[in-house]
Amino acid sequence: MDFRLTPEQVQIRESVRDVVRDFSGEYWQKLDRELGYPTEFIAALTKGGWLGALIPEEYGGAGLGLLETSLILEAINHSPGNAAVCHAQMYIMGTLLRHGSVEQKKRFLPPIANGELRLQAFAVTEPTTGSDTTKLKTFARREGDRYIVNGQKVWISRTEHSDLMLLLARTTPLEDVAKKTEGLSVFLVDLREAIGKGITVRPIPTMMNHHSCELFIDDLEVPAENLIGEEGKGFRYILDGMNAERILIAAECIGDARYFLDRASDYAREREVFGRPIGQNQGIQFPLARAYAHTEAADLVRFRAADLFDRGESCGADANMAKLLAADASWEAGNAALQTFGGFGFAAEYDIERKFRETRLYQVAPISTNLILTFIAERVLGLPRSY
Repeated sequence: MDFRLTPEQVQIRESVRDVVRDFSGEYWQKLDRELGYPTEFIAALTKGGWLGALIPEEYGGAGLGLLETSLILEAINHSPGNAAVCHAQMYIMGTLLRHGSVEQKKRFLPPIANGELRLQAFAVTEPTTGSDTTKLKTFARREGDRYIVNGQKVWISRTEHSDLMLLLARTTPLEDVAKKTEGLSVFLVDLREAIGKGITVRPIPTMMNHHSCELFIDDLEVPAENLIGEEGKGFRYILDGMNAERILIAAECIGDARYFLDRASDYAREREVFGRPIGQNQGIQFPLARAYAHTEAADLVRFRAADLFDRGESCGADANMAKLLAADASWEAGNAALQTFGGFGFAAEYDIERKFRETRLYQVAPISTNLILTFIAERVLGLPRSY
C-alpha cells in the first residue's frame, strides 16, 4: 500500500498552511482572552474555498474527498489555530447532501459553499440524556405545514456564530416506536429567524474558547419543508455523518500532536540547563519520541478510515479507532510538550497551555473514549453489550 500523499493532496495541505500562517499565536491568544470568534480567519478559509471542501462542484463546492478534507483540518491544528471554530460545517453538511431533497440542496448548499450562510451548529445533546441520543426529550409536533418544537439542548457549539443549525428531535414518542432508534427526525433551522422567536441561547463558559451554548426551545416553528429526508429516520441520518466527524476530529488531533512535537523539539534543542541542551537528556527525549510514534500510528489509521469512507465502504470501527488513537496521541504529545517547556509551558504567550486545554476536549467529545472502547468491544470483538 502507498501511504504517500499525491501531488494534489500535498498542494491542498500547503495551500491551507499558507492561509493559517497569516494568523499568529498572538491572534489566537487575543481571541482566547476575549472569548472572541475568529471572523477574519473564517473569511480567509471561505475565500480559499476550504470550508466548502466536501460540497460537490455542482453546488459551488470543491468536491473533495474526506481524506483531502482531513488534511485541511490537520493543517489548521498544526498551527497555533484550532479548527473547532469551523469543522462542524465540514461534516454537518453531509446530512443535507446525502439525505436532503433536491430543492433543499439547491437552496442551501451554494450559499454555504460561498460563505453567504454558515452551517456550524448541530443540536443533538441534551442535559438529561447526554450520549443516550435515543432518549432525547426535545419533541417536534406536526401542525399543518409546520412543526412546533419544544425542548432543551446543551453543548451546542457556535450557535451564536451560525446562520443555520441541524436539529434532532423526536417526532414519535419513544413508547410508540418498535425500535428506540425510530421516531427521530432532523430539521434545518434558520437561526436568524429562530433566535428570540422560539430559541433562547445561553453561552456556557468553559476551559477553552469553544463557543458552547445551551439552547431553550419553546414553541419554535419550523417549516415542514425544512425536514431533512423522511420523518422518523433522523437517527440513521446523523449516524451516517458521525463517521466523518470522527475521522476529521482525528485529523485535528494529529495536527495538534505535531504542533506540540515540533514546538517541544525546537525548544529542547535550544534550551540549555546545566551547560547542555535539555534535549540531550533521555528524560526529555523518550516521552517526545514515544508520542511521535503514537502519532504516526494514529495517522495511518486515519488514512485507512478516510480511504474506506471515500470508497463508500464500512468504516465505523476504523473511524472510531482513528479518533481514539489520535486523541490519545495529541494528549500524550501535549503532556510531553508541557513537561519539556517546564514553567514556560504555562505562560499564555507560548501557546502550549492553550492548545493543551483545547486538545484535552477530545478525550470527552464529540464522543468519549469510553464509548469508543465499548463500540470496539461489542461490534468488533463480539463481547456482550455493557449498557
